[in-house]
Amino acid sequence: MMFCRMRFQAMFALTVFMGLFLLGNTSFAQDASKAVAPSTDNKTRNINGVAAVVNTGYITRKDIDDRIAELQKQGVKLPEGVNLRKAILDRLIIEKIQLQNAEELGVTVSDKELDKIIADMAVKNKLTLAEFKEKAGATAGSFSKYRKMLRENILVSRYREHEVDAKITISEAEIDNFIAERNRAMAQPAPQPSRPAAKGELEEIDVAQIFVPVDPADGPKAQADAKKQADALLREGRSKADFLQLGATAAKENPKIKFQEMGYRTPDHIPQLFNDAIKNVPSGQLPSAVVKSPAGYHVLKVLDRRAAVAAQSPQAVAAPAVTTTPKNIMITQTLARHILLRQRAGLSDQDAERRLAGYRDQVRAKTADFGELAKKYSEDGSAQNGGELGWMGPGELVPEFEQTMNRLQIGEVSNPVKTQFGWHLIQVLERRETELTVDKQREFAKAAIRSKKMDQAYEDWVNELRDTATVKILNLDDAAKSSR
Repeated sequence: MMFCRMRFQAMFALTVFMGLFLLGNTSFAQDASKAVAPSTDNKTRNINGVAAVVNTGYITRKDIDDRIAELQKQGVKLPEGVNLRKAILDRLIIEKIQLQNAEELGVTVSDKELDKIIADMAVKNKLTLAEFKEKAGATAGSFSKYRKMLRENILVSRYREHEVDAKITISEAEIDNFIAERNRAMAQPAPQPSRPAAKGELEEIDVAQIFVPVDPADGPKAQADAKKQADALLREGRSKADFLQLGATAAKENPKIKFQEMGYRTPDHIPQLFNDAIKNVPSGQLPSAVVKSPAGYHVLKVLDRRAAVAAQSPQAVAAPAVTTTPKNIMITQTLARHILLRQRAGLSDQDAERRLAGYRDQVRAKTADFGELAKKYSEDGSAQNGGELGWMGPGELVPEFEQTMNRLQIGEVSNPVKTQFGWHLIQVLERRETELTVDKQREFAKAAIRSKKMDQAYEDWVNELRDTATVKILNLDDAAKSSR
């Protein structure tokens, strides 16, 4: 799954070539977290180097070794020891089950079909067939092995389409509701620029906070740890443009942490502890220290200061009516590019963020070109195009990415931003206004709803495959002793 929801099928061939052997971001993380318990049956433990029996087939320890070698050849940093081998084995088990079921269902890929797919992939990557075969063979160990793995990948994809994709239904009512909600959101009036309060005029302050809770009964060590974490967030908040993104990331890593934008409030509606801390702190800045309350530690940021808005009549503030009659609408599309470092074993969030910050600094200092860095370092199918994603409208990208992108000026490079797919560095190239027809709105709504449903359906399907298969784990702790 690509982070760009609408582009998966269009970029499938390129993604296969660029990342066929990489374990994807979330899938590898999920695999690594699963416990695969080795059998204690010593009588069958070492039969012919078999690591697991899967229904009527098997997976050898050499299969595990080969997959690890492929990942290492791709430059993926991997953890050592049995946890890695368990994660790889679990992934191979799912693949084996899918291939077995595809064969039983009669799913096939002919040699002629495979030859055409390979020829098309060579053209897409602007390579001759011979050059493509050489590169693919170098990646897989041999072209025949690459061809076999590509065939299996296509078989699994077709099987998934039959078992999952084809069974997803989307009603006209769902499409209507999606469009209505989207139009309602777009109909909200744009915020007016803030006017600073004049001397003696009542002021409203928009404050955001990241809250690190701690129970006073937990003792000095817990207090010290919470304070240390809050201080780290304060330091990081000073270097990040997007404070709420920082809060969202911290909350994902530690569900106890909360973050919120409090919205515009007059000082008498802001806690006195906060008022004291943000006094004289200008818009866009953080206080010099975290705030301690009986419940824990608060990292604050003043998002904006403005003159208090005069009370308005209910008629003046009433939300505009949103018509349900289908009509063409104008939308803003953004042309952007990115560098993606996928989540994977061996690459911590800190390392990924540090690497991207280094690329950002190079681009801002004009010592490197963003597109060239994307070609060299991005772990996404768009890398060959310098990270360019094409024209994107509202809702076509995951929220964290889109929100950061929308705040950038043309030519501006973002700070590193984390999504479910990894860490991104984003640059906006251009923006334009375009008309979205009623038909296009329905196409977009249907694709967005399908993408959301497919994510959950695919996860449920994989879990069901694993639960209903007969799997016996034998020996996976040691590398294969047979010669290669």
